[in-house]
Amino acid sequence: MRVDRLDYDLPAELIAARPPADRDGGRLMVLSRGAEPADRRIVDLPDLIPPSALVVVNDTRVMPARLFGHKPTGGKVELLLLERLETRGEDAEIWRALARASKAMGEGTRVAIDKVEGFRADVVRKDETEPGTIDVLLTAPTGKSVTAAIDEAGHVPLPPYVGREDEPEDRERYQTIFARRAGAVAAPTAGLHLSERLVARLEEKGIAFTSVTLHVSLGTFQPVKVDDLDEHPMHAEWYEIGDAARDAIAAARARNSPVIAIGTTAVRALESAADPERPGHVLTRSDRTRLLIQPGYTFKVVDGLLTNFHLPRSTLLALVSAFAGYEETLAAYRAAVERRYRFFSYGDAMLVLDRHEA
Repeated sequence: MRVDRLDYDLPAELIAARPPADRDGGRLMVLSRGAEPADRRIVDLPDLIPPSALVVVNDTRVMPARLFGHKPTGGKVELLLLERLETRGEDAEIWRALARASKAMGEGTRVAIDKVEGFRADVVRKDETEPGTIDVLLTAPTGKSVTAAIDEAGHVPLPPYVGREDEPEDRERYQTIFARRAGAVAAPTAGLHLSERLVARLEEKGIAFTSVTLHVSLGTFQPVKVDDLDEHPMHAEWYEIGDAARDAIAAARARNSPVIAIGTTAVRALESAADPERPGHVLTRSDRTRLLIQPGYTFKVVDGLLTNFHLPRSTLLALVSAFAGYEETLAAYRAAVERRYRFFSYGDAMLVLDRHEA
């Protein structure tokens, strides 16, 4: 698919810089086949999702992965931690990181991390496969674990388009209520809309919940630089489908209930673990996925999707176009702009229950 077909005009003022006052306080556009996009609210979900449906959330937890520090020369350094590669004890771990500094940092460069005295990062190698990335040995001060040092020194890695530095409230609001497995550098943003009270109302309607894990990684920050998506080097992200999720999906199939994914990350995890022998089912699996979903893809597991509004020319917009239909999706995005919906991570959402058949 040509990437320019995923373009649309978005006024900058529609990019949400902050979350709504309440988690479930956002707007919701509902797409139904053959009908105009309908304007609803997130709090209306219990009236929209079919009773007995299975809702699948991503339980990844966003790390405070953005670290600031300085070299012995005084030069400032910013590190975005991407993935733990090796543990050498509680106080020493090797991480892959995206680095920003006035001058390139070679092997052996030491960085003193701000806010935690004695916390340091030593460059052990450059990663030749991803420009700008390095592997660093993080060493925590005596008596402190690396995890604790990161939590104390780190900043919430808000996407650049938010247009501001992180603030204390982002520690909670750029995290879903389901977050429990640390490892993501960006939030599964559709899940940000679900509050404890809204989940309780959904469960009262007989709607079931289960969770999968997909750690959102570097690809979130990588623009598509090719003209054709088939040539895009899709980033790898670690995911896991446990026995509980596998069995919950099997139970939903047995009662002929739809599987509703909360966010594109849940979609990628479920579709990556699709059971080739049992349509609609998944396998228990822990792996990395490079699955690129674009128009023409045949969905194997997911029947419905709650998702935020995504960047132009992005793989996430391609996924939504594959699910909801290309023409329908772009028309809905134009309508969202006209109706002044809020876009991207802290923005409003779209619900699609009628899956487009490729």
